Amino acid sequence: MAHEIEQFTDGSAAFASARESAWHGLGTVTSGAMTAEEAMRIASLANWNVRLLDLTATELTPEGARSVAVPDHYASARTHPKSGRTETLGVVGSDYHPVQNEEHAEFLNMLADESGAVFETAGSLRSGRQVFLTMKLPQSMVLAGSDVTDLYIAAFNSHDGSAAFRVVATPIRVVCANTQRAAIQGARSSFTVRHTAGAKARIAQARSALGLTFRYAEEFEKAAQRMVEAEMTLAELRSVVDQLWPVVDNDSARKKTNHEQRWGQISHLFERADSQAGIRGTRWAGYNALTEYANHVAPARGKTENDKMRVRAERVISGSADALMERAFALTTV
Repeated sequence: MAHEIEQFTDGSAAFASARESAWHGLGTVTSGAMTAEEAMRIASLANWNVRLLDLTATELTPEGARSVAVPDHYASARTHPKSGRTETLGVVGSDYHPVQNEEHAEFLNMLADESGAVFETAGSLRSGRQVFLTMKLPQSMVLAGSDVTDLYIAAFNSHDGSAAFRVVATPIRVVCANTQRAAIQGARSSFTVRHTAGAKARIAQARSALGLTFRYAEEFEKAAQRMVEAEMTLAELRSVVDQLWPVVDNDSARKKTNHEQRWGQISHLFERADSQAGIRGTRWAGYNALTEYANHVAPARGKTENDKMRVRAERVISGSADALMERAFALTTV
């Protein structure tokens, strides 16, 4: 399915959420905040024992089938959380070292112990190939008197070699549950750790991550407040849209039509959407119209509206729109 949350034959799903149901309607919703251990258990992330297995290929010869070793490559495998059977997740190189889900949770626990953050969600995507855990920090930002922005820390780990271990600081506007990623000068909103040997190095990076995250939050709040206090005209927003999605004279008629439709949706969000109440006409509203479009309105493939909604939500989890949103921030900030 489009949301790619792992589902099991017993009807359960590898997803846990604190207090609120998720957009995909799957998994378990708890009555309160979770500890790392609870998140791991409820989301079926515990005891996977991700490991590397020797890889062979099968060659068919006139004498019959024979196995051929595949040098410097291995199958990444786990113990399935329900069946207990060994299940392969992907093919990786000789320098790949698994990061266990337990290490993933311990990594975030270091941040939670110092910051007062609580675990909000945990889950498995793509049949165990990627897992994620998120935490909500205790403090919120209130801009223009009513625009509430919470700060989350999310950590993503892949078990198939497709991506590094990634930690992201992401502000989310409560009014529209809109994930915001911004390239703040002098602060980092994310960092990655490669799946190579050296657990101690990963722990050292975890200890420094909290300072990076709080610096990012402080700089984001300052930048957002400046944007709230600066007006933005419709013409200025149109200029930003044209830079983010450029169209030239010799482009196809279809591309030009799509561009005008996109502009109509973004300008509507900027001028009329309820999610812009309290910040309308500001550069902060312009930036949020762009990110709301990228995450929740931009065309998505799917047979049904539910499928399309899930594809859009997957964009948020995967971070596929991050580069666009960071450029949007650079073009609207003051």
